[in-house]
Amino acid sequence: MKKSVLIALVALVTMQASAGDIRSGEIWPDDRGIHINAHGGGIICHDQVYYWYGEHKSDWSSAAFVGVTCYSSRNLTDWKYEGVALSVVDEQGHDIERGCILERPKVLFNKKTGKFVMWFHLELKGRGYEAARYGVAVSDTPTGPFRFLYSKRANAGKWPVEFGTMEQAVVDTLDARNYKEWWTPSWRRAVNQGLLLKRDFTGGQMSRDMALFLDDDGKAYHIFSSEENLTMHIAELTDDFTAHTGKYTRVAPGGHNEAPAIFKQDGTYWMITSGCTGWDPNEARMFSAPTIWGPWTQHPNPCRGPRADKTFGAQSTFALRLPDGRWMFMADIWRPRHPSDARYVWLPIQWEEGKPVVEWKDVWGL
Repeated sequence: MKKSVLIALVALVTMQASAGDIRSGEIWPDDRGIHINAHGGGIICHDQVYYWYGEHKSDWSSAAFVGVTCYSSRNLTDWKYEGVALSVVDEQGHDIERGCILERPKVLFNKKTGKFVMWFHLELKGRGYEAARYGVAVSDTPTGPFRFLYSKRANAGKWPVEFGTMEQAVVDTLDARNYKEWWTPSWRRAVNQGLLLKRDFTGGQMSRDMALFLDDDGKAYHIFSSEENLTMHIAELTDDFTAHTGKYTRVAPGGHNEAPAIFKQDGTYWMITSGCTGWDPNEARMFSAPTIWGPWTQHPNPCRGPRADKTFGAQSTFALRLPDGRWMFMADIWRPRHPSDARYVWLPIQWEEGKPVVEWKDVWGL
């Protein structure tokens, strides 16, 4: 009897050790003993292996001098460095030229094509945040190399699904010459009605901080900050996940949201975002909707614990479904003076009265 109990205890300890613990904000070494360099990223699970994609940051710059890195794991705590999944290039004038800004890469596996599809926020080298594009790349394997396809702005010549005859008539009356002074009450009303949407209608809508979401029915969506980061857009992807269909909606017009992390629980869509304060942390926001197309309702900050009013010093990037059915909130603690030293915050999403809660935990187990 004693022997069987001892064997059971040893097995339990072994299982716990293999799963490991999550310690947010600390150095997370990979299999080489080097702090994981995959910032603003996301994770997919393919053939029982997790693949983590993120921005490679240098010690001195947040620009892209390497590209998108990939790490693999079977337990979400022990990570193997798989190399650079998407490399920047040295060709002058190329969309992903070395020194461009390449942020928040996310990957989906397309069962129909057998391809891994990566989307990311792209700013052209030397142009600051003026370009406001998304980029797309594909690969035959999860670790790459990914082949860059193109970059562009979103949904040129398309109005959002909620715009009917009345909304478009209102937009027709908006004249940018009447709103030269920004941040006034009248300017804000005009933005909510579609002032910036109209400005970028022909050339395409701005696309910055972003996420991807694969729904239960196999449909995929691109969620991104648009309209000078004032309004979130959710855009449907084509069946091969490499382009927009032209169908999209606006979320929280004029709300100034970025850093979306989206997930679905019991038929309700949830999205955690941040405000727009550069590299400085701010209070998380949360929205829900009965369908991906809305209507989206804002809720109070879901964070609980020390520095909850600053999202624990971090900014949202992704929500991952865990093997036990829970969701995990992923965020980045940015270090703009030493970008490669940016840290990670991973916390379990809990539920109170049917709403998500992200509570700080120094240590928690998978």
